[in-house]
Amino acid sequence: MSSMFGKPRVSSERPPQSPLPECNVAILGCRGAGKSALTVKFLTKRFISEYDPNLEDTYSSEELVDQQPVLLKVMDTADQDGPGNCERYLCWASAFLVVYSIDNRKSFEGCQRYLEVLALHTRGCQRRCPVLLLGNKLDMEQYRQVLSAEGMSLASRFGCLFHEVSACQDFARVQHVFHEAVREVRRQAEWNLPVRPLFISEERPCPPVATPVALPTHHSLATCTFNTLSTVNYKEIPSVAQAKLVTVKSSRAQSKRKAPTLTLLKGFKIF
Repeated sequence: MSSMFGKPRVSSERPPQSPLPECNVAILGCRGAGKSALTVKFLTKRFISEYDPNLEDTYSSEELVDQQPVLLKVMDTADQDGPGNCERYLCWASAFLVVYSIDNRKSFEGCQRYLEVLALHTRGCQRRCPVLLLGNKLDMEQYRQVLSAEGMSLASRFGCLFHEVSACQDFARVQHVFHEAVREVRRQAEWNLPVRPLFISEERPCPPVATPVALPTHHSLATCTFNTLSTVNYKEIPSVAQAKLVTVKSSRAQSKRKAPTLTLLKGFKIF
């Protein structure tokens, strides 16, 4: 059965009403970087050349990433001139895609401000959200203003992953980026698991020195002496070699599944 996005649904591969783990991805970047085009390409495999730059919305799609189902929610943000009112996505997102256009140096400079905001946010909270830097419009190579090396250098400076994509041409690479965000969120969840103590002991106070107890002699048997020994009670101590790292995945239960929806605006051109 296909969803309205033309992508195979994974609901038939799992028990009915079974909750899916969720991954929230926010797409950030200056106006004209191609955030909405990337979102629509991922959801519909189509390229939209015209859209309302003031529209901000959240879409959802059930994905199968490394044979594990996930409910991927994508927030297509609509900041006009750089970061503004960031709390709406900083507290919501599990991962961030920061997008610039390779044929627009101003958009590249603008995405640095987003990376700085995310870096400050990470320092102030206990959890670390993965960040991916995306150079979009790879199909405009002949008009390139930002070299790949510059993008890689900026990503290295802020400790995030780097990719170059084309929302116009390459669906597979766009899909790979979104799925890579899910993988990074999963890895981060595994790293943040609490560590269980491996060694716990409980010792009882030792009794006085053992006193010999003599048994009477019967039938010409030799006298035997038994010593009362002090004992220490230990709880079970797991060996280091047997210690296991257990991943616990949790998600909010969803009482009702809704098919993903995508609002196409007036003036869209579908190719």
